[in-house]
Amino acid sequence: MDRLVVRLSGGWHCRRIMFEHINYPLIIAAALLGAGSPGPSTLAIAGTAMAQGRGQALALVAGISTASWTWSIAAALGLSAIMFANAWVFEVLRYLGAGYLLFLACRSARSALSPAQTQLRSVTARSHRSAYGKGLAMHLTNPKAILFFGALYSVAVPVTATPLEIASVVLVVGVQSVAIFVAYAVLFSNPRIVGIYVRLRRWFEGAFAVAFGFAGLKLLTARF
Repeated sequence: MDRLVVRLSGGWHCRRIMFEHINYPLIIAAALLGAGSPGPSTLAIAGTAMAQGRGQALALVAGISTASWTWSIAAALGLSAIMFANAWVFEVLRYLGAGYLLFLACRSARSALSPAQTQLRSVTARSHRSAYGKGLAMHLTNPKAILFFGALYSVAVPVTATPLEIASVVLVVGVQSVAIFVAYAVLFSNPRIVGIYVRLRRWFEGAFAVAFGFAGLKLLTARF
């Protein structure tokens, strides 16, 4: 019995040591900054939540999260290193991402110039699929996401990390990002905030147009 206890405690000790060399505080802090700081994705979630409601915003979150998990897993598998070695991939993604952001800027500008709306748009299953596709396209064409995850796994995850350790990092980063995006959707779909949006819709849409346009132009002129 004593031998069994020693063996079990020894196994737990080895497992605990195995995870100690993963810099989880750095990973969590970097992922929090990356997902929570204002950017095209968080702006899109906030705008969708205010203009079209919580369900539509959560559908957008699902698309963004799917793309985020995709890039995270790809970086964990080492695909980001391959992409780093092929500059043309980043160039293609850069133009696609910039083009999509400029498209969102134009759409927000057109909405800002249109007559004021007094109620939220109706939501259908098709619009949910459209919101999901919008979030997916926005994040899959964002080369900064590849750079972020590539740097994260390079700096915070040692080359000696086991598959289980790498999977734990993917899980921690993914769950935290989803929680942050969902929080944005819930916060900005609050009736009080929606009421403010309805009264000041043109100003909000104008601000979104400027923000998306600035992000698109910055991405278009960036060099990776």
